[in-house]
Amino acid sequence: MDKRIGAQYYTLREYTKTISDFERTCEKVKEIGYQIVQISGTPLGAAQMRKVLDQYGLQVVTSHRSFEDFQKNSDEIMEYNRTLGCDLCGVGSMPGWARESSDNLSRFIEESNKIAEKFRQADMYFGYHNHAFEFAKLDGKYIMERLIEETDEDAFRFIADTYWLQVGGMDPVSFLKKLGHRAMAVHFKDLKVNVDNTTEMAEVGEGNLDWDGIIAACEEAGTKWALVEQDVCRNDPFASMKMSYEYLCGKGFC
Repeated sequence: MDKRIGAQYYTLREYTKTISDFERTCEKVKEIGYQIVQISGTPLGAAQMRKVLDQYGLQVVTSHRSFEDFQKNSDEIMEYNRTLGCDLCGVGSMPGWARESSDNLSRFIEESNKIAEKFRQADMYFGYHNHAFEFAKLDGKYIMERLIEETDEDAFRFIADTYWLQVGGMDPVSFLKKLGHRAMAVHFKDLKVNVDNTTEMAEVGEGNLDWDGIIAACEEAGTKWALVEQDVCRNDPFASMKMSYEYLCGKGFC
């Protein structure tokens, strides 16, 4: 696994809406120490971002687009990825209609397999990012179980999210080992339990997840990239990204 911990720009989405904001964000991300990033949650074009990313020595390893985009604009997405210089493009979630019935899920899987094969023929990978709902059942079978069993093992990869695995009732360590090489990238996101019995997303190392176990599982699985993501931050998002980075540096990353 690449020991350069990555920054998921979805965490910083409020600071990537304009090219000037994007440049300031890249400067701050580089100052923290990050060297690789995931592009997500920004409306900017690939060429203008690539120029700034190169200026700050930041390498893009994956991006995120909606499933509707994949259906309608797969060629454009491939060109977007080529311009950014990455070979993994993920879908952030399946659309709502896909989880309404087993038949709809079958249609989503069929369409995803076609998209994944097209990307694979272009030397790229289609990746699926999980939340918790994939561990709900449709007609007695977990959605995630079907995603694993009914998709192409080589072309269809996963961008696993440690927080959502835990919320979904899974042990992230065991599940990452189960995914094996298909867990091409992993979002490192902690889960914190509060005294009022609520839970929240937290900086890596500030919550309850087993990070030694998760890191070892990623190594065993052959995961390529680990990326820090925190959808909701109580702190300034850049401060949260720095806290996670410093914790993971103590675990052998940086």
